[in-house]
Amino acid sequence: MSPSSVWNENEQILHSLKDDILVTNVDGIILKVSEVTGKIYGVDSESLIGKSVYDLEAQGLFSPILTPMVVKENKKITFVQTTNKGKKLLVTGIPVYNENGVLYRVVSYSHDITELVKYKDFLMNMEEEMERVKSELGHLRNKQLHDAGIIANSEEMKKVISTALQLSEVDVNALILGESGVGKSLLAKFIHNKSHRKSGPFIEVNCGAIPDSLFEAELFGYEAGAFTGANQKGKRGLIELSNGGTLFLDEIGELSLPHQVKVLKVIQEKQFYRVGGTKPIHVDFRLISATNKDLSQAISEKLFREDLYFRLNVVPVTIPPLRKRTEDIVPLIHLLLQKFGEKYNRERKLDEAVIHHLLHYQWKGNVRELINIMERLVVISPSTLITVEQLPEHIKETLPATTSNLTDSQNLKEMIEETEKQILLNARKRYKTTVRMAEALGISQPSIVRKMKKYQII
Repeated sequence: MSPSSVWNENEQILHSLKDDILVTNVDGIILKVSEVTGKIYGVDSESLIGKSVYDLEAQGLFSPILTPMVVKENKKITFVQTTNKGKKLLVTGIPVYNENGVLYRVVSYSHDITELVKYKDFLMNMEEEMERVKSELGHLRNKQLHDAGIIANSEEMKKVISTALQLSEVDVNALILGESGVGKSLLAKFIHNKSHRKSGPFIEVNCGAIPDSLFEAELFGYEAGAFTGANQKGKRGLIELSNGGTLFLDEIGELSLPHQVKVLKVIQEKQFYRVGGTKPIHVDFRLISATNKDLSQAISEKLFREDLYFRLNVVPVTIPPLRKRTEDIVPLIHLLLQKFGEKYNRERKLDEAVIHHLLHYQWKGNVRELINIMERLVVISPSTLITVEQLPEHIKETLPATTSNLTDSQNLKEMIEETEKQILLNARKRYKTTVRMAEALGISQPSIVRKMKKYQII
């Protein structure tokens, strides 16, 4: 086969390709192009042969140019190039060596990614819009939680609220678990108010507060003349009052075994008899229970019925203690400060040292104890600024865990600053943005920025 026929065959192969292919020497002079190349740049392909890519760049045909990059790096190069028609091309340049291993030619090929770039920009805009909407929904949800008296900045409480919202959509039995004072009844009301039963009654029964002798009469009601001293017209019980709404059995672990049997029967049959009555009363209620006891242990000790436990514990929700969700403490403090300030018509602010002590206190009584302390501080503080002197002794005497790492020479102001810096560092690692940090810590975003500059946190 003659060189001429081989050459023609190569030309045919080159032009049969549907991609932009361009060959230059090391000086940037174009030696070969495919037919598609001219169409991409809006010129005749043949007119490009013999021209310099440097001159074509100067004329604005495309930018940047590939040849000098490949020559300089002596390796395969890929980047995005823009044409005079505004197209975006993903261009790849490959070095070609002669028989002596010297760089001889540069072959480049490209793919039009204009539409992909548009899609990318569109997706980025969509992501920004979705983030904005997500942020607005987050603010709206936080406002709704705030109005309900619930703070959920910590990841632990966010999971609790997420589960509660799912529970509100269906009438499944729920068991709320957690230490005394964590807000079990508040969460039960939240579930009720988010459910389709929100227009119905929310009846709360403290199982540990009703004397055994009155339990049946209070829970089931009684007929006229059922016993000595009974109301002559009879009385509707708490279960009957919950019809169409939610029955919340708080401290369910305090029920005696005989009363557990009666409660189990009502849950199973959704009907009961009043004390002294012979006619069954049908009820439609959604059941939520709560306890601070370990019911599994109570079952093993024969103090709680296993069949009742399984009826109650269809979906368990555990509220973590306040000491394990420290991100919620500062927002709770500000919420309570505002609440009691309005209640007693007293504007009060907290000294930073007070917040420092409250943050490091263990809160064995959880949110209930914090509510008690904040109300006390608002009432007894003689001035607008609440200082450490107004704190109860058992809180003032509690040494923060972080002070073990501080030197004896540090004064209170330095200790507070060190603690504040650590809190900001931890928040920075978890939330990444100053907006999220501000939401989590319950202060404004400019305050976060100012404090980060103060402590040189990048």
